[in-house]
Amino acid sequence: MHALLITVSVRTRRSVDTFAFASGATTATPTLMPGARNTNHLSHLHHLNEQPKKDCDMSCGNVSIPFPFGIKLGCFATEPFYLKCLRALPGTGLPVLELNGSLVVSDISIDEGILLVDEKSEPSDLFSNPETLYALSGKRGVVKWAVVKMPCLHAQLNESDYKCFSSHSDCIDVTDDGTLKRLGYRCKCSSGFKGNPYIKDGCTDINECLQPDKYTCNGICHNKFGSYTCTSSLVLGITIGLSSGGGILFLAVFVAILIRRWNRAIQKRLRKRYFRKNKGILLEQLISSDKSANDSTKIFSLEDLEKATNNFDQARVVGRGGHGTVYKGILIDQRVVAIKKSTLSVISEIEEFINEVSILSQINHRNVVKLHGCCLESEVPLLVYEFISNGTLYDLLHRPSEQNSSNLLVPLSWEERLRIATEIAGALTYLHSSASVSVLHRDVKSMNVLLNDSYTAKVSDFGASRLIPIDQTHLVTAVQGTFGYLDPEYYYTGQLNDKSDVYSFGVILVELLTRRKPIIQNEHGEKQNLSNYFLCAMRERLLEETVDAQVLGGGRDEGVLCMAQLAEECLRLTREERPTMKDVEMRLQLLTGCRVAPRARQEEEAPPAGDDGHGGVDLVVGQHGSRQFSQEHEFVSSLRVPR
Repeated sequence: MHALLITVSVRTRRSVDTFAFASGATTATPTLMPGARNTNHLSHLHHLNEQPKKDCDMSCGNVSIPFPFGIKLGCFATEPFYLKCLRALPGTGLPVLELNGSLVVSDISIDEGILLVDEKSEPSDLFSNPETLYALSGKRGVVKWAVVKMPCLHAQLNESDYKCFSSHSDCIDVTDDGTLKRLGYRCKCSSGFKGNPYIKDGCTDINECLQPDKYTCNGICHNKFGSYTCTSSLVLGITIGLSSGGGILFLAVFVAILIRRWNRAIQKRLRKRYFRKNKGILLEQLISSDKSANDSTKIFSLEDLEKATNNFDQARVVGRGGHGTVYKGILIDQRVVAIKKSTLSVISEIEEFINEVSILSQINHRNVVKLHGCCLESEVPLLVYEFISNGTLYDLLHRPSEQNSSNLLVPLSWEERLRIATEIAGALTYLHSSASVSVLHRDVKSMNVLLNDSYTAKVSDFGASRLIPIDQTHLVTAVQGTFGYLDPEYYYTGQLNDKSDVYSFGVILVELLTRRKPIIQNEHGEKQNLSNYFLCAMRERLLEETVDAQVLGGGRDEGVLCMAQLAEECLRLTREERPTMKDVEMRLQLLTGCRVAPRARQEEEAPPAGDDGHGGVDLVVGQHGSRQFSQEHEFVSSLRVPR
């Protein structure tokens, strides 16, 4: 006999129990899944749970059961969402999920708010109840449902009873497709989110980039919270390129700043080390404690001098000498200065540098170059002088002017030569006898005589200078100077005194008279000292053949002869025969003040012998009409006085 399955519906108030009978059975036994209850026991429950408990069964057979639906007490939200999971008879298949005792549920959709029911299920009075949360859809086998019988507008105002618990969820009104009557509302996760909106934090972000078949992107997909963006390959490439370039540039700038700070720290330490090495502390004490030092003498920082010379640009070089290179610089206060940078950093050069600073800080004379200060923070010490703009006396005498296209020397009158010689002699006299300490220059030469815009002479370069104690007549030192200017006796004995500077000055006098370089080539093609040539020429030749033609004539011959005789005295081999610088200066000043009339005019205007009552001595009329002895006659007479 074939088995016959009969379904009987027994109605109790709002619930229905379904029982399965086997053919030929005399008793009816209901078969329920564990935990299933008869709805008679649930008829009084309208709001059981807002959230499901933890141990709820989430499926029945192959059907998932999401909250607010459930098959156990505490697993469904309210009574209308209670489902039964019926175990089929042996051999009949999987368990089935039943709603209201007559509808077999095959799928539950939270997103769409529908139930899929078996078309073979018996019609139910579930839809005729005016309080029901279910309604038939226009499609066969589809049942729409609402969570609460209330419109969204009212539900959202009542937060305590609002069932859309997830923060990223929306409320949707549910209507009956047949009657268009509003059934209530249900919840749905917002766009870009998925999950269960009836559970707290149940809606989570969707990674659209992992579902390219559903979310179209014609480029590079970038997931965002609740959405996604699409970037084209070109734009992305440009963006990546700019980002990478910007990142590299930022990194390069950052590294450069770090390296710069690191280098600055190293330079700071080096400058402190050089300051100590260059005896900076000693020099500071020397300048601050010496009352005779110039008030303007200061110690500059290396940074100040680097700015002043454009980091010691070679275009700023204005001269090179035996003791260093000279740069033109402009200080922060707009003063134009000459910055001397020593060529060597050995101990002897540093001692000469300290010596030069200590000497110049005590000197204040109009014909001595002024020292503004020094810098001790570099390996090679630096001196800061006033800037003398017109070059050296050597350039004026021996080098053609750059503006002279004919390559001829600049004309230099006798008066200018005499004035320059007198100014140099005055500066050396001051160093020897008028300064707070006696100073021997030891390297007097035309290259160390600077000329300003008005051709005023300024003696410079005291790197080889020495201080002489008052109670000493000479010093024994290593021979130092320039060939052509070097005192022969000092060269052979090593004994330095003030007469060594007198000899060198004598060579400058010969340069002014002859306009020849200190080392010349004689008629035999041999190199010879100018001093030796001049001494021989004074004995063997006429004065006109020896001196520069520009200084002769116009009644200056006797003055030229007097300077030539003075130069000859300065160049004598033994020191005892040479005059002192003070005597040289006095005689040049007398020569500068001479009023010598032309010989022919003097002969015409000369009175008869004895008429003036002065024994035939020449007289000239002074500026105020007074009669006085001729200064030239007085000077020439003084040459015959034994010394």
